[in-house]
Amino acid sequence: MTLTEFRIGCDVSKDWLDLYETATRAASRIPNTAQAIAQLVARLPAGATVVFEATAPYDMLLRRALARAQVRAIRVNPARARDFARYAGVLAKTDALDARMLASLPETPDAPQAPAFDAEREALTARHRRRDQLVEMRAEERCRLAAETDARLRKSLQSHIDWLDRAIEAIEAEIETALASAAFASRARLLGSVKGVGPVTIATLMALLPELGTRSGKAIAALAGLAPLNRDSGRMRGQRRIGGGRRRVRQALYMAALGAIRGIARFRQHYLAVKTRSGHAKVAIIAVARKLLVTLNAMLRTGGALQSLRAKGAFFGSAPAEPFFRPGRSNRQPARAGAVTDAHPRARRARP
Repeated sequence: MTLTEFRIGCDVSKDWLDLYETATRAASRIPNTAQAIAQLVARLPAGATVVFEATAPYDMLLRRALARAQVRAIRVNPARARDFARYAGVLAKTDALDARMLASLPETPDAPQAPAFDAEREALTARHRRRDQLVEMRAEERCRLAAETDARLRKSLQSHIDWLDRAIEAIEAEIETALASAAFASRARLLGSVKGVGPVTIATLMALLPELGTRSGKAIAALAGLAPLNRDSGRMRGQRRIGGGRRRVRQALYMAALGAIRGIARFRQHYLAVKTRSGHAKVAIIAVARKLLVTLNAMLRTGGALQSLRAKGAFFGSAPAEPFFRPGRSNRQPARAGAVTDAHPRARRARP
């Protein structure tokens, strides 16, 4: 565990940034505005480190300013920061205390660093988030339409659904344009060459899992919340369960796993084997989702040079030639009752 010489703990909120400097032990508060953050960054000495919790979108201005000035930044999982405060015996919680605890948070030398701020990926993430919001609103309006009997209200609901359809098409066109850029095109094409990995899954992985292709298989599975976690103590051996991770990524991979089970013999065999062994279909789907993610991670890490896997079976499909979001795809059509689609951000989670 190490601490750099000059560290600033920064507790981020919507309106304020609470700061604590280890060198001077001074606490302060500045507005969460571009001008105030620029003044803060300008007075930082060389070699300074700023530690703050992940509080998107409120940390966006800070992240952008630190990246532009090439100041080292450590973006911490809020749960881990709170765990450290409890370990230090600090049970009270205020913004000033949080800033001081962040400044004191030790660093593990071999811990993987978070991806650097990337303006293009942040723009893609914003569009992906907006698409999820629109799809969720459309699903809610469709449910209301199905239950409504008043003719005028049904007309109003249908008019709103039609508007949402057009808005979703527009945001999907922007996402498709972003994924066709030099920053994402080759990686998106490689992901799309796997059967079952559709446009929504590709956009989700590109936007919300930038570590894909840079971590080990176990690490990337843990980031997505698809790694089975041990729960052992003494002679007790608890049941392994998935937990934590990035929920939206896990949802997209769950739907992609369903397609992979249908379209790829090796994944279908893995699904049947796990289902037979465990007796639970959803456990088997989660196992396939993890295997699929590890495969995609290896493809991006090696540039797709997985000839040995290709030779062993029908592991990969051909890259789709059509645009990512084609009119008439299932994400544009009303889902059947009880169905969960790849387009819906609140797809049911498997609980193995």
